Amino acid sequence: MADEKKPEWFDPEKADFFSSIVKPGVTDTGVSSKVNTGKTGRFVKKSSAAKLDPSKLADEIKSGSRTALAKGITLIESNAEQDFHAGQYLLQLLLPDTGSAVRIGITGVPGAGKSTFIESFGTYLCSLGHKVAVLAVDPTSSLTGGSILGDKTRMENLARNPLAFIRPSPSGGKLGGVHRKTRETMLVCEAAGFDVILVETVGVGQSEVIVRNMVDFFMLLVLTGAGDELQGMKKGIMELADAVIVNKADGPNEQIARKTKEEYNRILHFLQPATKGWETVALTCSALHNKGMEEVWHTISNFESCTKESGAFSDRRRSQAKEWLNDMVIDQLQANFFQHPMIKLMLPKVENEVISGSRPVASAVEELFNAYFNSKK
Repeated sequence: MADEKKPEWFDPEKADFFSSIVKPGVTDTGVSSKVNTGKTGRFVKKSSAAKLDPSKLADEIKSGSRTALAKGITLIESNAEQDFHAGQYLLQLLLPDTGSAVRIGITGVPGAGKSTFIESFGTYLCSLGHKVAVLAVDPTSSLTGGSILGDKTRMENLARNPLAFIRPSPSGGKLGGVHRKTRETMLVCEAAGFDVILVETVGVGQSEVIVRNMVDFFMLLVLTGAGDELQGMKKGIMELADAVIVNKADGPNEQIARKTKEEYNRILHFLQPATKGWETVALTCSALHNKGMEEVWHTISNFESCTKESGAFSDRRRSQAKEWLNDMVIDQLQANFFQHPMIKLMLPKVENEVISGSRPVASAVEELFNAYFNSKK
């Protein structure tokens, strides 16, 4: 081309060895100065995206938009201070459309097959026309603070079902293996039209009181030959369960699973029922071969009908709302205490005194609280 030329330093005798050419520059049209006002060679930060409108988001969630549902849950789970009021306003708008779903908590020892069971059970419910939301809670590392959040990969078939929604969340070190915003997430899913909410915990053994206080029906998955029978005889979590499901009842293990079920039913007969007016039962199933799902759902349906008729269902919901309020008050007080400037200033010194053994713990706590309350006067 006529407007192209070789660099000034190229050797004319070896022109074929120089593929570089000098291109003419672009004429300044005056537009570039309006587009990029940043300094040359420096990264220019894009303007922040427009903030979510809670009113619009609430309407989209109610209409069944999965994208809006995911955005709403992210907003509620956010720890950013500026997102708190927007998230609470969103919940306020959604509250009239909540409360109609049956909330099911699922726990069990690691390896009991919780994810496989939820995929099989959720797929069965979807085949009946139910809309199923799975709130899967993954353990958070105490060292790095991270979580794998791989439940969607373990529930591949259910994740593709248009009637199902899977939301993994980190436990954040919360006792009981649930995310601190799981209750609020359940409400958002109910407003989106999901009539069955499955809450999968990380499986921490006998620390499931928190899960029990946020669901209607609490299910314990157990295995055969893993010492679960002895754990059951020691009560603990057994007193919290509305049903005990002996999983992996297939192949050579099927006969053993039936025997284990009978043993659990004998144990449960002597325990105080977790729900007034309902006798906890033990069942068998094979999540891998999709066996026993109909019986499990029939048990849950009977539980719902029985407890609604007796009033125990609504009593539990009211009790849970009160417990939720108390938990939030405690969390807020704790956050305010440790974020207070005076406490931040005093805490390192007081901690060192306690660690060195030069001061009793009770005395240190009293000083911190005195400083906190005196600063509020």
